[in-house]
Amino acid sequence: MARYTGPKTRIARKFGEPIYGPDKYFEKRNTPPGQHGLASKRKKTKEYGTQLKEKQKVKYMYGVLERQFRNTYEKAARMKGQTGVNLVLLLESRLDNIVYRLGLAPTRPAARQLVLHRHIRLNGRICNVPSTQVKAGDVVAVRERSRSLEVIQESVASGKKYSWLEFDAANLTGKYLNVPVREEVPENINEQLIVDLYSK
Repeated sequence: MARYTGPKTRIARKFGEPIYGPDKYFEKRNTPPGQHGLASKRKKTKEYGTQLKEKQKVKYMYGVLERQFRNTYEKAARMKGQTGVNLVLLLESRLDNIVYRLGLAPTRPAARQLVLHRHIRLNGRICNVPSTQVKAGDVVAVRERSRSLEVIQESVASGKKYSWLEFDAANLTGKYLNVPVREEVPENINEQLIVDLYSK
């Protein structure tokens, strides 16, 4: 399936925030991309444009294409509770995102690649589908043969800790304890704008 493989700093500049994580190039030049740069900021964005921009930002952030994102939204709408919150929590429960949150990969695209290349086990079985929904109580681990990979070792050394995940650095094994509360998810997302966009 196709994925965006172009310059990431350009996308970060488009949305005005480092959506792919710390970016030294974005810090040096955080104006919008293109010939006119700051001039484009003077244009007044309409309500639809603001909603669309927020949806696009979340799609790039989690590495999801339009149809998959729409399907995730429809699944969130069928669940109990607020649709926007459900959407964010479903995206957070993807296997590639869990691998990233556990600190096994420096970025979500890197986590996606680890999953695709069969380096990750889910509940003891190899899983190479990045969009797999991880449930509370599931165990995510690195294959024995892959534990010495440099990218994994470097990432684990500088990984963050999250309250809804339990991680054993010695065995490179993590457990998804529970679905996080929306306030615990650190991403800067206004999910209500996405709900408003799809409700039209």
